Amino acid sequence: MADPFLRQRLDQASLLVAPGIYDMVSLRLANTFGFEALYMTGYGTVASHLGLPDAGLATYSDMVGRVKAFASQAVAPLIADGDTGYGGLLNVRHTIRGYEEAGASAIQLEDQEFPKKCGHTPGRRVIPMEDMVKKIRVAAQSRASKDFLIIARTDARTSLGLDEALRRAEAYAKAGADILFVESPESEEEMRTIGRALGLPLVANMVEKGRTPVLSKAELESIGYRLAIFPVAALLAGLQAMSGLYAHIKATGSSKGCPTPLYDFSELSLLMGFQDVWDFDKSHAD
Repeated sequence: MADPFLRQRLDQASLLVAPGIYDMVSLRLANTFGFEALYMTGYGTVASHLGLPDAGLATYSDMVGRVKAFASQAVAPLIADGDTGYGGLLNVRHTIRGYEEAGASAIQLEDQEFPKKCGHTPGRRVIPMEDMVKKIRVAAQSRASKDFLIIARTDARTSLGLDEALRRAEAYAKAGADILFVESPESEEEMRTIGRALGLPLVANMVEKGRTPVLSKAELESIGYRLAIFPVAALLAGLQAMSGLYAHIKATGSSKGCPTPLYDFSELSLLMGFQDVWDFDKSHAD
């Protein structure tokens, strides 16, 4: 069953911060910092697991397997990207049941046409609002527990404008969504408009150098956001560090003298659980 903590925590006015995790190493590292929730980024998960763009190429089977793996080791509630629900209404029901059974505490569903695209990239198109209302209604009816939260995301701002995005968000709330996610507002004032207009807990999607300004915790709280996700920050940081390291190895033929700070290998071994292996071997030594 889903962890009731997430629903209870979102009743508080203080911002809930969920960093993006995209593979098992990033998950295990994030665990050590004591975050109250973790966000399974679709962009990063598809990139790291399949080496493909977040453009509707990953299937339900690809993603629910990742949800199960992440949830099995997450020490905080896992919020999982469910794209468009991977098809029609029957697919949405199957996705809700699968993600909940896999151990997620919340699923994010969006109103894009299939195949979807990352929310901060061009070319996104949305389905009719009435079709998404049906998806949200089916999602709410299909979950085993109301502690499994449904995040309704609309991508209408970019193609149809903010007023249409707000109209859709209100409709999704009436259909049974627990959390609203108006994707890609393009200014702080637009974010404030969203905060004034909608009554359910709101998601702020903080994508560095994306369409939406990245604001501080205090700024997001003042606007009225309850949940901030940072889907690709860790992935961007890791890529920047790896890029420096690879460039140095290519230029010099060695990692010696590389100016890029490296995580301690012994600490990595502990992070990945080698202490348990060593203790097991010791207990069964001849």
